[in-house]
Amino acid sequence: MKHTTRSIVLAAAVSATMLASRAGAAGLLIADGGFGGTLAIKQQDVKVVINNGIATTTVDEVFQNTESRIVEALYTFPVPRGASVSNFSMWINGKEMVGEVVEKKLARQIYDSYKQKKRDPGLLEQVDYRTFEMRIFPIAANAEQRVQITYCQELDFDHDRATYVYPLATNTRHAVDTKVQGKFAVSVDVKSEIPIVDFESPSNTKDFVFARHNDKYVQASMEAQRGDLSRDVVLSFQSSRPRTGLDLITSKPDGEDGYFSLTLTPGEELKSIDQPMDYVFVLDVSGSMNEEGKLITSQHALGEFISTLGPGDRFEVMTFNVSPTTLFSKLVTADEASKAKAQSFLNSQQAAGGTILKSAMGTAYKYASDRPLNVVILSDGLTEQNEHQTLLNLIAQRPKDARVFAIGVGNDVNRPLLEQITGNSGGLAAFVSREDNMQRQAQAFRRKLLRPIATDVAIHISGIEAYDLQPARLPNLYFGSPVRVYGRYKGSGAATVSVKGNAGGIPLEQAVSMDFPKSDDTNPQIERMWAWKKIDALLKEGDSAGSRDPFINDIVLLGEGYSIATEYTSFLVLENDAEYQRWKIEQRNAVRMKRDRDSQARVELALEKLRDNATADLGPAGAEHAKASEASAPVATPMADPAARPRSATPAPAVKETSHNRSLDFSVPSMGGGGAFDLKSALILIGGISMAGCVRHRRRLLKPNA
Repeated sequence: MKHTTRSIVLAAAVSATMLASRAGAAGLLIADGGFGGTLAIKQQDVKVVINNGIATTTVDEVFQNTESRIVEALYTFPVPRGASVSNFSMWINGKEMVGEVVEKKLARQIYDSYKQKKRDPGLLEQVDYRTFEMRIFPIAANAEQRVQITYCQELDFDHDRATYVYPLATNTRHAVDTKVQGKFAVSVDVKSEIPIVDFESPSNTKDFVFARHNDKYVQASMEAQRGDLSRDVVLSFQSSRPRTGLDLITSKPDGEDGYFSLTLTPGEELKSIDQPMDYVFVLDVSGSMNEEGKLITSQHALGEFISTLGPGDRFEVMTFNVSPTTLFSKLVTADEASKAKAQSFLNSQQAAGGTILKSAMGTAYKYASDRPLNVVILSDGLTEQNEHQTLLNLIAQRPKDARVFAIGVGNDVNRPLLEQITGNSGGLAAFVSREDNMQRQAQAFRRKLLRPIATDVAIHISGIEAYDLQPARLPNLYFGSPVRVYGRYKGSGAATVSVKGNAGGIPLEQAVSMDFPKSDDTNPQIERMWAWKKIDALLKEGDSAGSRDPFINDIVLLGEGYSIATEYTSFLVLENDAEYQRWKIEQRNAVRMKRDRDSQARVELALEKLRDNATADLGPAGAEHAKASEASAPVATPMADPAARPRSATPAPAVKETSHNRSLDFSVPSMGGGGAFDLKSALILIGGISMAGCVRHRRRLLKPNA
């Protein structure tokens, strides 16, 4: 299983105040071809725009060949979770050449043919489920090379908190210089229809400056000389929806089919139930957990999780490598004595041996009783390749009322495998950076395990022709964990969106009227997110069937049509337009990037207006106006110190934008004292859903059902 899956996290990097503590790091350009040597990173600029939960990250870097010979450079970086790499550009003779997506073997053939002539090609390939490699040849002696990579990603929200990670800490390559020679800068713009109440960086508390321009737009910025690229940087913001609601954002060029994204999220009025449950914690102690400090971080995360268990909970702790080892050999009450014994057991573990998860899973199933059983795996998922199909079969044979959850730590994790085995059991997978707040992550993850709000969730849209929904089968809906749906639509106008599900055996159905516009060109990144979800579904279908061969052609068509690098398609940069014509490569991504950048420019203009509004009352000219509008003045405050960070701010005057957001709240009955609620209330709650996303289709590159 070598592919990336759903939703991700953001991007940033580490300031000069952070010391390199690991051998591996990502985003590094090294001289390849057997000659060795490291090229200097002269400058790196990272710009991130997060628009209603979708992050577009652009990394612009300048490298220098410090050697007195021509080299082929290899740039390696980890795949951000759920990311779709949407552009790779090189500057050749002072001009930006935008890469085009080509079938992988053909792209490598063309690249190698230019190497023989010492011409200027570039190649970006997905090596496996976690790593991209970018090759550039030739870089002349002592010359500079500028490159740019853009990727889009769907952000995960956990109890209204979104977390962004630039996954720098990895072991893709070793023994390389992790310092930027010159400026390293990161800027982040977060725009949300749901008010933002908090923004922080757990990893870089003192390095980022935060500015809140109003309650729906926040900026973060850091800049350093000699920045270090050896550790993840984590940024996190919390939004707050007072009530359960329905939000829809669409995009559709005139005369073409549109795209939409729906996100199901319960509102603040739903509180988790303190329902006693059973847990079997399964900790991977194989040799691969030694790398990048994964075992230490997993021990910490699991310890935090166990500390959150209530007096009515029961639990067991198990470790495994080639065979499992149990601590109690039974389920014990989560009292202080058992928690202390579990912590001591965890602290004594050392990583060694291979990884065979099957025996551990089979042993965990033996703890099934008359209560719901949650099997929580902490692992990197790096099992033997021939065990993957066996694990999928084992998930299908799990006991009734047993769900499997997984926590993957660090970037060197088999995310696709962990997500597939948990998703097939109705559970969830979470991925944690070592630089994040472990206590908060553990508490948030436990809230999900208390109970799924609804199972068998399905969405139906009538009034317009909606098709190709991704995923075709929705996962369970958990409190604090939204479920996103992407799709296509024909026509326009009012449509009825119906949500069905099952809560405790009681069927539910709610319906609302939403507007799907005839034209909307504000958010092009959702186009690729839909295509990436479809690619991911095809990969999973192939893996479940035991062979991807029947699906590769469709994956290649989607990759080429939507400019997405996959394991079967690559980005290829040629010297000039004539070279693309010579190889009969249509420059579709060049057109796509122009439209993307036009859209981004419109977003930037809107954000600039918000920034201007936020500072209108500063200085002598605005003093009188400030007195008159003191109660409604926006707040723009550095938030480096979490204790001093404001929790909310009064919005600045709204800037009118061209979009088709639709937001409807539902009247949900009171949940009663202490947050308890009955099943009928839960049913009504499901009708309220938060739907967020951005969509745009710029040209029909594939057939509608491709």
